[in-house]
Amino acid sequence: MRWTVGVALVLGLVVAAPAGAFEKDVLKTSAGDLEITFVGHGTLILGFGGKTIHVDPFENLADYSTLPKADLVLITHGHGDHLDAEALAAIRTPGTTVIVAGICEGKVEGAVVMRNGEERVVAGIPIAAVPAYNLQHKRPDGTPFHPKGEGNGYVLTFGGTRVLVAGDTENVPELRALKGIAVAFLPMNLPYTMTPEMVADLARAMQPTILYPYHYGNTDPTLLVTLLQGEPAIEVRIRQMK
Repeated sequence: MRWTVGVALVLGLVVAAPAGAFEKDVLKTSAGDLEITFVGHGTLILGFGGKTIHVDPFENLADYSTLPKADLVLITHGHGDHLDAEALAAIRTPGTTVIVAGICEGKVEGAVVMRNGEERVVAGIPIAAVPAYNLQHKRPDGTPFHPKGEGNGYVLTFGGTRVLVAGDTENVPELRALKGIAVAFLPMNLPYTMTPEMVADLARAMQPTILYPYHYGNTDPTLLVTLLQGEPAIEVRIRQMK
C-alpha cells in the first residue's frame, strides 16, 4: 500500500475560503484530465471535459460566490451539511442539472431525483446512484443515522475511470460488491458513518486504485495506512477533508 499526504492548505473547518485556497489533484483518464478540488468535509468539486461538478456544496466551507458555476450538482442526502440551499443557489444557473437522493424529493426545485440503483447520463458522464446507509451506527432511539433507501452514493465514469463518492454510509454489501472502482471517496466521521476498520474492510473488498478518506471529522485518517499496509495495490491519499 502506498500513501500520500497533501499539503495542508486548509486547516480545520474553513469559513468563506476563497476559490484558490483548496488542495487539488489531477488524475489522468482515457478521455482527459479529471481535476479534483478538495473543499472539505463531504464537499468536492470535479472538473472534467470543460464541465464543473459540485458534490454536496456547503457554505460553511467556502465563499461560493467565488467558485465556478455548476454544470452538475450531486446531493447525497438531506442533512444540512450536504443539502445547503444557500450554497446551491450561489453556483446554480438555468443550465445546471441538480441530482438529489430520494429523501430530498421536493426540497430542491427542478432537481432530478435518482434512487438507489438508478443510472443516467448527464453532460456525457454516466452516473449510477448506489445505496448509502447505516447497519450498525444508530441514534439512541434505535433508528440508523442514515436509513436504507434514503441517501445515495454516486459512481461517475470519466472515460474508463470509475469514481465512487460514497456519501454517508457504512461498509454495506452493495458497496462491497462494486467492481472496477479506480477512485473511492469513503467517509469516516464517527459515530455517523464508518470506523477506520470499516473503511479498510470496504477497501479490501472493492480494491480501488486510489482511496481518499473524506468527511472524516476528528478521526485520524492515517490509521488507514496501518490497516491497509498489506494492500500494495491501494494508494491512500490523505487530504484536508475533516
